[in-house]
Amino acid sequence: MTSTVYFADMRTSHKENLMGKIGRLLVQAGIANRVHKGDLVAVKVHFGERGNHTFVRPIFVRRVVEEIKKCGGLPFLTDSSTLYPGERKEAVSALTCAIENGFAYAVVGAPLIMCDGLKGGTAVNVPIDGELLKSVSIGTEIAEADALVAVTHFKCHELTGFGGALKNLGMGCSSRSGKMVQHSTVAPKVAEKFCNSCGACLKSCAHDAIAIIEGKAQIDPEKCVGCSRCITACQQKAISIQWNEASDLVMMKLAEHAMGAVNGKREKTVYINFITQVSPACDCYGHADAPIVNDIGICASTDPVAVDQACADLVNNAQGNANTALQSGHEPGGDKFRGVYPQIDWEMQLAHAEKIGIGSRQYELIKI
Repeated sequence: MTSTVYFADMRTSHKENLMGKIGRLLVQAGIANRVHKGDLVAVKVHFGERGNHTFVRPIFVRRVVEEIKKCGGLPFLTDSSTLYPGERKEAVSALTCAIENGFAYAVVGAPLIMCDGLKGGTAVNVPIDGELLKSVSIGTEIAEADALVAVTHFKCHELTGFGGALKNLGMGCSSRSGKMVQHSTVAPKVAEKFCNSCGACLKSCAHDAIAIIEGKAQIDPEKCVGCSRCITACQQKAISIQWNEASDLVMMKLAEHAMGAVNGKREKTVYINFITQVSPACDCYGHADAPIVNDIGICASTDPVAVDQACADLVNNAQGNANTALQSGHEPGGDKFRGVYPQIDWEMQLAHAEKIGIGSRQYELIKI
């Protein structure tokens, strides 16, 4: 089945600015049929890491919020804690970072709520019918929201080739344990040279999987359930995930978590992807390298697979920028994502998402 993707380029005039185009895109995508009066609407964004600047601009997000309010919805901006130690590893630091990056109520017109609670463990176990997984751990506020609008910065990604709507759903809406499932099949590891045997990790573990042995923390892989709470608890940053899952399996698990994120509200979701500042890596870094193509535009759809496929095609059909991380595929039609990460089969996430019924890779692109 062919899905519809609406596209707006970056051209503006005195008659209509980019804010106006964002509003028209959402109207054309049918937001009024998806968001109804009184709906609690999760606006899933990436708050950006401190030092990063390529995340979707808060003033653009405000325009999305305004359109939701026109429909009578009650929007809130939301994101999840990271799996790794850093500025956004728990709610207090993450929300502080978000406000510093411009996502304050005064700017966006909506409150900020972490979807997975204080330490990334507030989650709902959502049953799914996936090929690899039969249930996934999704942030409670995503699961309990009446509707969802995913606002996504479309860019390259070092593990999935590109990060789009599917990644914003699958990785961005899952709890820390859900992220752990996607990235690793083994227990976290302890870097003994950083461990000072403070015992914080022992207190955080609900499964008696950690012990102090000869002055250093050790994790019992037989008892560890992969909740990753110890990573957040360790102030010495001595505990980290073992990134041992192959990229194709990460993408398949990501797609299945995306299925769980929209469980019960497939008809209550809208996706809007910003193909701007197409950086060669994720917005989770505290820096952003030069964009591999020039700004292209914005896509909106009710199909996350179709909108990601359309964005990937638009990027690949663009002229690549010289003197960037792009090593090959500069010509229009060249594979930009393999030009940055030649070992990543980025189409896997799209193919698996289509296979399990999240959406269609076939689309009609309508320019507004």
